[in-house]
Amino acid sequence: MRPRRAIALSVLVVAGIAAAARPFRHQRQYPPRFGFGRAATAQEIRKADTDVRPDGHGLPHDSGTVATGEVVYKQRCVGCHGATGVEGPFNKLVGRMPGDSFSFARDPKLLPLRTIGSYWPYATTLYDYVNRAMPFDSPGSLQPREVYSVVAYLLNRNEIISAKAVINEHTLPAVVMPSRNRFVPDNRRGGREIR
Repeated sequence: MRPRRAIALSVLVVAGIAAAARPFRHQRQYPPRFGFGRAATAQEIRKADTDVRPDGHGLPHDSGTVATGEVVYKQRCVGCHGATGVEGPFNKLVGRMPGDSFSFARDPKLLPLRTIGSYWPYATTLYDYVNRAMPFDSPGSLQPREVYSVVAYLLNRNEIISAKAVINEHTLPAVVMPSRNRFVPDNRRGGREIR
C-alpha cells in the first residue's frame, strides 16, 4: 500500500509543479505591440537604406575628385585622423605593407597594419563607411559629392588611384584594392561547424 501512495503522491506533486509553472511560461511572451512607435514610411526607409555592396549597388549618382577630397578632409577629418592620415589619434588611414605583403595572415603574432591601403578588400566599403559613420561628431552629414571626394583623396594617399582620378558610382567599384584577393567569401550554408 505504501508504494502506491508514494507513487500517487509523486504524481500529484509533479502535476502541481507543472500546473504552477504554466503561468510563468506564458508571462515570458511579449505582446504583439508595445504601445509606442509607428511603422516607417517608404520615404524614411529609402533615406535609411544607404548600404553599399562590393559591386557598387547602392552608390548614389554623383562624383568626387582628389583635390576636393583634400579640402573636405582638412575641414572634417584632420582632428581624428591627423593631417596626412597617419598621425591619429584615431585609426591610421594611410599606409601600405612593403610589397603589399599580408604576412600576418600566415603568422597571427605579427601585428597587421590595418589601413585602407593594406587591409580593406573593397573600395566601395570605404564609401559605405564614410557615408554612414563619419565624421565622428556628425555621422551621415556629408553630401555624396563630399563622400566621393574624401574617398578619392584617401585612395590617392594610399597610392591606389591617381591624383587626377574622378570617383563615381562606375569608377569606384572598378578600383582594385591591394587586399581584394586576400579575403574569401564565407559561403557556408550551415552545419555543426558554424552553430
